[in-house]
Amino acid sequence: MIPLSVAWDDIGGLVDAHERFLAGARVDRDVRDSVLDSWKRCRYAGLAPDRLQAPYAPDLALDDRFLLAADPVLKNLIVSLADVGMTVALCDAQGRMVQRLGGDRQLCDRLDEVRFAPGFDASELVAGTNGVGTALAQRKPFYVIGREHFADCLQPFACAGSPVRDPLSGRIEAILDLTCLRDNGDPTMLRLVREAAHDIEARLLEQATQRERALLAAYQRAGPAPGHWPRQPEFALPGGRGTGHDGGDLSRIDLAVLREKAEELIASPQRTHDEVTVSGGRTAILLRRQVEVAAGETGVVVEARVLGGPRLRPVVPATSAVPAAVTMPTVTLTPARPPSPTARPVPATDDGASGRLLLLGEPGVGRLAVLARRRLELLHEAGVRIGTTLDVTRTAEELAEVAVPRFADFTAVDLPDAVLRGDEPGPLGADTSLRRVALGAVHEESHLYGVGDPVRYVPSTPQARSLESRQSVLEPVLTRADGWIAQDPERLGRALAAGVHSLITVPLRARGVSLGVVSFYRSEKPAPFEDDDLSLAQELAARAAVCIDNARLYTREHNTALTLQRSLLPRGRSEQSAVEVAYRYLPAQAGVGGDWFDVIPLSGARVALVVGDVVGHGLHAAATMGRLRTAVHNFCSLDLPPDDLLTHLDDLVGRLDREEGWAAENTAPDSGIVGATCLYAVYDPVSRSCSLTRAGHLLPAVVRPDGNAEFVDLPSGPPLGLGGMPFETVELDLAEGSQLVLYTDGLIEDRHRDIDSGLDRLRTVLTRADRTPEDTCEAVLDALLPTRPSDDVALLVARTHVLGPERVAQWDLPSDPAVVSRARAMVTGQLADWCLDELAFTTELVASELVTNAIRHATGPVQLRLIRDRALICEVCDGSSTSPRLRRARNEDEGGRGLFLVAQLTERWGTRYTPDGKVIWTEQPLP
Repeated sequence: MIPLSVAWDDIGGLVDAHERFLAGARVDRDVRDSVLDSWKRCRYAGLAPDRLQAPYAPDLALDDRFLLAADPVLKNLIVSLADVGMTVALCDAQGRMVQRLGGDRQLCDRLDEVRFAPGFDASELVAGTNGVGTALAQRKPFYVIGREHFADCLQPFACAGSPVRDPLSGRIEAILDLTCLRDNGDPTMLRLVREAAHDIEARLLEQATQRERALLAAYQRAGPAPGHWPRQPEFALPGGRGTGHDGGDLSRIDLAVLREKAEELIASPQRTHDEVTVSGGRTAILLRRQVEVAAGETGVVVEARVLGGPRLRPVVPATSAVPAAVTMPTVTLTPARPPSPTARPVPATDDGASGRLLLLGEPGVGRLAVLARRRLELLHEAGVRIGTTLDVTRTAEELAEVAVPRFADFTAVDLPDAVLRGDEPGPLGADTSLRRVALGAVHEESHLYGVGDPVRYVPSTPQARSLESRQSVLEPVLTRADGWIAQDPERLGRALAAGVHSLITVPLRARGVSLGVVSFYRSEKPAPFEDDDLSLAQELAARAAVCIDNARLYTREHNTALTLQRSLLPRGRSEQSAVEVAYRYLPAQAGVGGDWFDVIPLSGARVALVVGDVVGHGLHAAATMGRLRTAVHNFCSLDLPPDDLLTHLDDLVGRLDREEGWAAENTAPDSGIVGATCLYAVYDPVSRSCSLTRAGHLLPAVVRPDGNAEFVDLPSGPPLGLGGMPFETVELDLAEGSQLVLYTDGLIEDRHRDIDSGLDRLRTVLTRADRTPEDTCEAVLDALLPTRPSDDVALLVARTHVLGPERVAQWDLPSDPAVVSRARAMVTGQLADWCLDELAFTTELVASELVTNAIRHATGPVQLRLIRDRALICEVCDGSSTSPRLRRARNEDEGGRGLFLVAQLTERWGTRYTPDGKVIWTEQPLP
């Protein structure tokens, strides 16, 4: 096999990567990610690769229990490596070397030269990247060879290190390392050291089992303590061991509750008893006492006594101190003592109570059992409480609320602004600008950044390292974490003075993207974070990250749909004098919908008021709304009557419905079916008449000038798209100053209120005569809109104006060509009265042409009307339904040029149909 270092040197992968990294160049493609992360930590710590200052500590030693488990494994490992020139190093949990075993003379001399020897510190912050220190920093097995070492003096070596954990607590007890010269290095070293570490951990677990068995045997040989009840066979023993008795008539739930309380009692040295209520109204008294074998090992037993019958009072009241009769002194037991006859089952006592061994274990193991159960409960609570909404900020707050105070004393969630906007953030790392989104704290004086503050972590901080490496970072002792303190020495110095002592920082990652970072701090809790806490923090962060990403994606879609919808809704107020309008559009909290409104100027100074509602929410509804609004504008340009316009719109929606149905079967199964309601009204300020028709929409409201409010009795046509039924139009006469109120169902209906009560409340609010349309909108929204509307709300209020006789001139003309000259004279005279002499020539020519065409080609009486509004309007009405057509006359044609001339002289012109004929109209801008 070719040594890994030789192969990499031959291809040039690490020849100059180390120098280029120190010079600030990117070496991502040349160096493994784990090695590069270690190099960055070394650089943040200020290490110089050409000189190391390794401190020396004499008389280092490991726990005898650990050495007892490790010695056989190390001896076998040394024998297996005798012929390969490799040394075995055993270091403590701080990375300081305690033992170095095996290896030839040449290797040991070279290791002594670089101070890789017993007593010296090999941690990463002291010695740089190496098998011992980096395995400890990353808390997992690590292999490093040749130029992958950060320090120049270590580059001639290859080493593989692995943490050795206590299988019960999960804490790192030691670091096991294999080291050889670089040319002898092989990746299989990693497998060897990992297997050896697992063997030591297995022997540690076996020791714990042996201690537990010894304690059980000692307990069974001992008699009852003075003042205690006789013992019965145990309910259950640790690990599932027992005598086959199940606690009599106690149910499984009772046994589980007793087992849980017994674990808590074992884990609590200050407590000696507990009371538990079990089924049948009975009470179980749990007593805790210590036992000790001749070898000096101690343990704790918990005995249970069940009091039979609900009428019996507890032996030890819950509020009283433990009486002397039930106080358990420490009992010394010897394995050589013969079994006590009291170990045999005995009948229950007269009061219906029986004493039984419930649980046996060590206080440390009991603490771990309690912690494990609490961690499971915390994970369950996190799954229930995190992600209840699709709001990024609220999800971050839920993570902080779950973690504090059960897991940490302070929890800070930092996200980039892009995530809050719904965008996908770019690569996150050192100097990335973040924002404190949530902060959970056991008390207000956290001395950390507050919610809303911008946060930019310096490269040496655990947060920056976590973002760059995409790995969690555990800092069990913050007083020694200089990189963390460098973020803000004054602020974080106050935090340390307040008791903050350990930190876990975890990147929030979902779907391969880093969304931010969460930091868990402990201050009031005496125990610093451990490896098991690191796993729990990672699980909490992983669940929260997925929820935050879901909220981010929803925010992006919501913002996109909202932007689309707002771009499709009216921008500003249209230029018209018929009505004074005010409107409101409020999107739903749950998603953008398809509500829309419009104010469309029509010919003859009239105006069209439209309100509609598309079924559904999201982009599909918004896009459909845009198509319908465009269609309404196009139909309005044809000056169609209200019922005809809705008929055309109904046909359009039917076609869209069929297209969507075809698309759902072939390409887009989630696109849904189009459906919509619409209310269309046309108001004429000259006649004060308002024509209304609706397609499945809610009734409009009219507020009279005297303040009387009523809903228009308007026949309801079918919603758009159903077809088959004609639409009916209702004509109203509106006094000047009347208010016409149009709205969508989101205003008056929600899950807590039906339509009828909403309509009654709306009528009550509208009963005011002195409001402007803006004031009416505000009053209606304040009274009817819920805090978080579940549906879109569109509201349109229009107060009517009237064009009086002083702004309108109208003449009925006989169908006689001789009347044309008289029409020209009347037009000229009226324009003179209006001081519009500048338009006299053009208007005289237009009126002459239109009247002549009406007399020549139409039937019935002819009517000429001038309206002075924002523009000068000239209308000619006749009894024919034939519309003139603009065409280009040929050179030899004698006629056909009049309408073309009219189109050139005016700004706009067109035709609209009436029940009795048609109207040809033109508009000219006023001077």
